[in-house]
Amino acid sequence: MKVKDVMHKGVDWVSPDTPITEIAKLMQGHDVGCIPIGQDDRLIGMVTDRDLVCKGLANKNFNSARATARDVMTEGIHCCREDDDLAKAVHHMETLKIRRLPVINKSKRMVGMVSLGDVGHFAGADLMSQYMKSVSAHH
Repeated sequence: MKVKDVMHKGVDWVSPDTPITEIAKLMQGHDVGCIPIGQDDRLIGMVTDRDLVCKGLANKNFNSARATARDVMTEGIHCCREDDDLAKAVHHMETLKIRRLPVINKSKRMVGMVSLGDVGHFAGADLMSQYMKSVSAHH
């Protein structure tokens, strides 16, 4: 099975200057736990719901009215290609201990996102079990 067969299609990204309040509203409106961050037509990071809490709200001097994606995002981006085998993408996610992975096409354009939930619906029980154990392990 290929990543393109299981991914969520049509994922949008926002700039690093986007207020976190807008990012939170996007997450709520789309019922997602992350928003990719892009600049100059390339992905540069990701803001997750956990980033909003741990890197933002939990900080003593954090000002949510002024904070932007740049203040809380996880920099660097890992991704997979839409034509990759699902097992390859899952192993990549497992190694990185992440629950979501942007998907790019041959032109290096983001075309979707593959998530833990997508894997749960389509992957075999053995692959899913191994992935869940690795990603959910205490650090």
